[in-house]
Order: sequence, then C-alpha cells, then structure tokens
Amino acid sequence: MSVIWFKKDLTVEDIQPLGKNTMGEHLGMIFTEVGADYLKATMPVDHRTKQPYGLLHGGASVALAETLGSVGAALVVDHEQLICVGQEINANHLRSVRNGLVTGVAKPVHIGASSQVWEIKIYDEREKLVCISRLTVAVLKRKG
Repeated sequence: MSVIWFKKDLTVEDIQPLGKNTMGEHLGMIFTEVGADYLKATMPVDHRTKQPYGLLHGGASVALAETLGSVGAALVVDHEQLICVGQEINANHLRSVRNGLVTGVAKPVHIGASSQVWEIKIYDEREKLVCISRLTVAVLKRKG
C-alpha cells in the first residue's frame, strides 16, 4: 500500500504539536499511530467528555472524529499551498461508553483536488464499534 501523506515519513511526533491549545488538547485527545493510509488517536471518557447520564457525549465523539479527519485531510496536501476546511460531518452513535479510553481511526474514502471524504470509526477498549462518522472537507488555495 502506498503512503498517502504529503510528507512521506510522517510520524506521530510530527502531528502532536497540531493539537496544542485546541479543543482536542482540552478533551485529552492524543494521536497514537500513523499508518500508510490512516491516523489513530485516543480520547478519555471522563468528566470532560461525558454527558449528564455518565455516558460518552455524542458531541465529544464528533469532536474526535472531526479532529482526526481534519488533521488527516491537512496532511495529504501541500500545506504551504492549500488548506482543508470542514464542510459536513455526520455521526451514528452505536454503543455507549461509561469510562476508559476510546480510539478513533480515520481513513480516506476520497482524496480529490477540491474535496476529500474521510471515514472515522471510534472503538471502545473492547474494540467494539461505538461511533461511525463521515467528514467532508473542502480543499482551498491558501491566500497569500
């Protein structure tokens, strides 16, 4: 399988600074793996990410999905020439989680010149599917 990233030797260490001072950092998201065509990150299920019933908040799942998909989209283009901005996201919440960590895995469905579509699956610690999401981003020329 060929590497999709603009920087072919991309590492987790390259990605970590992108989360500094963002919602992802506030929610405890940590990038954990870069594959040839996917990104992984974890997020704790704790006081920051739960809703009043003590379950993982659907919005927190969507925040993890959008973070993974957006970062993935940005990393397949020449960042000096192009930017990627979210256009649409949807999510199906399939299973509840009360504690522990969830892991999101983002893979591209379509990488085009003007748009990208990413599928993000979120799993609990038992590797049960918790949420599936699809993110569409626009690829725009960076304004000089």
